[in-house]
Amino acid sequence: MSTKHEQILEYIASLAVGSRISVRGVARELQVSEGTAYRAIKEAEMQGLVSSMDRIGTVRIERPQKKNIERLTFAEVVNIVEGTVLGGRDGLHKTLNKFVIGAMRLEAIARYIDPGSLMIVGNREQVQRLSLEHGAAVLITGGFQASDDIVRLANERELPIISCSYDTFTTATLINRAIYDRLIKKDILFVEDIVGHQELAVLQRGQRVKDYYHLVEETGHARLPVVDDHDRLVGVVTARDIAEADPEDSIELYMAKQPYTVTMKTTVASAAHRMVWEGIEMLPVVQNRKLVGVLSRQDVIKALQLMNRQPQVGETISDNVLRGFEEVVGEDGSLALIGDVTPQMTGSVGTLAPGSLITLIEHSAILCLRRNRSVDMVVENLTLYFLKPVSVDSRIEVRARILDFGRRFAKVDVEAYDGGERAAKALLTTQVLER
Repeated sequence: MSTKHEQILEYIASLAVGSRISVRGVARELQVSEGTAYRAIKEAEMQGLVSSMDRIGTVRIERPQKKNIERLTFAEVVNIVEGTVLGGRDGLHKTLNKFVIGAMRLEAIARYIDPGSLMIVGNREQVQRLSLEHGAAVLITGGFQASDDIVRLANERELPIISCSYDTFTTATLINRAIYDRLIKKDILFVEDIVGHQELAVLQRGQRVKDYYHLVEETGHARLPVVDDHDRLVGVVTARDIAEADPEDSIELYMAKQPYTVTMKTTVASAAHRMVWEGIEMLPVVQNRKLVGVLSRQDVIKALQLMNRQPQVGETISDNVLRGFEEVVGEDGSLALIGDVTPQMTGSVGTLAPGSLITLIEHSAILCLRRNRSVDMVVENLTLYFLKPVSVDSRIEVRARILDFGRRFAKVDVEAYDGGERAAKALLTTQVLER
């Protein structure tokens, strides 16, 4: 039998897109406390099932798909611009395809308006009306309000009309930033991207050690999750745990009762680091305490190798730091990154920021190691010494040299030079992610 929390999530998922949801209504409908209902609604918001807005409430929305992740719902736009919904609340769950800035003559605007668009405009009532008539929602900037006729038309067409206090440029920038952030997240691998629906090899809580051996023979997996009658994870058992156990003993006596787990929203990089750090080969994937999959070290390695071959759409902070730096390989196997310190890489006083320097140091070290041996690895420890500040527009050279490279770990010495003078020195220790 599922828990009350799970029942509420299933109830929310069954509601039609656009339905209004309230803590009191859910508590009354499912006969649960308002605290339980509140926690479940927050969980549904994290899963992308609902969107909550001030003065509006919570609305059931369509969960964004990976291929359409750059699209926003009008409900999300309200939160992004800290806006107020003046009308058309029944259309908040709809998805916008593009946004248009109404800074042109009225007769020229119609050609840019498509159904599902968002018109960003000030207090030009004719543009607001024309947009609604052509199937586009309206975002009024500058804190202006809409007339009763416009609000009535928005309600009839079920197209939101939103007001915010920002100017048009700031509003468009906020929306564009939200889309841009989603594009970056689209390129980040999450556990849900590589763990699909699969036949799980699991043990039940009441089974015995001999059942473990039978399952290992059938599947070839030596690290197995243990679940209860409701498919909730209660432990993990390995061959080492039951090496000296009697075949008739209960599996509960030997399993690890608090295993490390990940969720579908955990990044693959984070999961890889946990595997290396803890020295484990498999991580159970849970959702609402239920086991929904397992992540093996082989899954992680394949995913990371595939990700390295894919073109990136969104640019992260690291991309901005590394842009313009060229790689130079020395005869002794060392590697150097050479480039200029841009204004984006500096702090408030115009010198190279610590975060930018660490990005350069880590990147040079990883590149140097990969040229020596083609393996995946994660940085375990970094010790950094600043010797002198590096000003903006300076040309710096970050040199990485391998000190030790074993089967499971590596040590790299990195030095940063500004105009021939050593500006910083670092020692990195990495762990190798092996099959």
